Amino acid sequence: MSQAPFSILAWARTPVAPVGGALSRCQPHDLAAPLLARLLADSGLPADRVDAVVLGNALGAGGNPARMLALAAGLPERTPAATVDTQCCAGLDAITHACGLLALGQAQVVVAGGAEAWSRAPLRHHRPLEHGAAPVPYDSPPFAPWPDRDPGMLQAAAAWAQRHGVTRAAQDAWAAASHARAAAARGAMAGEIVPLNGLAHDAYPRERLSAARMPAVAGGGACAVGTAAVSPRADGAALLLLATHEACARLGLRARALWHGASSVGGAPEVPMLCAAAAARAAQARSGWPLARLDALELHDAFAAQGIAFCDELGLPPGTVNRQGGGLARGHPIGASGAIALVRVLAQLQATPSAAPRGMACIAGAGGLGTAAWVSMPREGA
Repeated sequence: MSQAPFSILAWARTPVAPVGGALSRCQPHDLAAPLLARLLADSGLPADRVDAVVLGNALGAGGNPARMLALAAGLPERTPAATVDTQCCAGLDAITHACGLLALGQAQVVVAGGAEAWSRAPLRHHRPLEHGAAPVPYDSPPFAPWPDRDPGMLQAAAAWAQRHGVTRAAQDAWAAASHARAAAARGAMAGEIVPLNGLAHDAYPRERLSAARMPAVAGGGACAVGTAAVSPRADGAALLLLATHEACARLGLRARALWHGASSVGGAPEVPMLCAAAAARAAQARSGWPLARLDALELHDAFAAQGIAFCDELGLPPGTVNRQGGGLARGHPIGASGAIALVRVLAQLQATPSAAPRGMACIAGAGGLGTAAWVSMPREGA
């Protein structure tokens, strides 16, 4: 069996577009297939050398989007493919699962990440219990077996803000800073993005965000959650190409970065957003890497309150997290968001001049789940 670290050969992502925007006619495999083509081109790897595909997807409501991707991208029909659904954590968890295949010797080269076509998500209905009754539409399934401990993610974030006195002004300030950083870094992100449907950059970030003028969407009073403090529904995808060191030596491939490990945790389902900090804490303990000293630390902040809580829980200055803007400014393509965060880490490490920059991507998911993954980018001769 192989052991981590594993080689990261290439990475890429789509731009992120709000639901109904430039990517609204794409299915998950339509989003991800151009990325897989980019990974193969960047690494020089023939398609028939890919041993498996693992894809995170949360809103496809069944099927196997990973298999659709493998076939649409022209991989051999013998290539196995598996889809992972841990909701918001799915993209990062898919990469972890793919590294499990490498560790077990079931594969030597894998493609992994996440793809979410929220614009094309199917309409959901509960089958009626009584004959002749109408199906009951629903937006999302339950994530805990106890209704009183299973609030919506937005309601959970608003309740936390109320309990901890996190004002709307503080939340809006976090959102405005995220947008400003993302807008300023648009040029720096160009190399990681594969243009799609005429869109070459994330569509949502604003140089100047008038957050205070936007309506409140949850909570009330001074600690209400405003529209700007919630990451909007979005479409997008991100993929990595990973391999064992043995495969790199055999196939003449060059590792651009190293995947060292990941930590997945569970927590209280009524405060799911706090699980990102718990995962980061577990990752810090396992890796031995102090969070404040990382060259890139990405949190997919679905809510401004989550970003504030993450820094408070871990004792981090806000400027150390999402230095080029986070998910709050990009949007939230659920099953892809964690993989996008990791691509963002890798892109920032690539631009970091230090000898061996290190980074971490973190995300929380519905039901009380959290995942964090850590990577590095050794330089030649370092």
